[in-house]
Amino acid sequence: MAERDFLDKMIAKRTARNPEFPQLVDAALRRRELLRTLAGEREQQQKTQTGVAAAMETSQSFVGRLESTAADAKISTVDRYAETLGYVVQYHLIPAEDGADQPAVVVHK
Repeated sequence: MAERDFLDKMIAKRTARNPEFPQLVDAALRRRELLRTLAGEREQQQKTQTGVAAAMETSQSFVGRLESTAADAKISTVDRYAETLGYVVQYHLIPAEDGADQPAVVVHK
């Protein structure tokens, strides 16, 4: 077994204080994957952050933050962002015990 690194120790420490911490991390990773997927779609459509920001009636810097660091973005913001790319975000409830086996993001084209 590999030696535990700093991240393993931090997760263990946070989990000791809050047993729900691993689920919070998983949820943040799913949100990050969704936002990175949308950023990839924007690039594939050759749209700029500035153009998407104009369509969303916001600033380029806001879109930049959304794509890179907004792990806790509002659902309405993510919906508006997806709409500017011609997508609708749908939500599927998957039993927690089955969720790890399912992809966090599926793009239908």
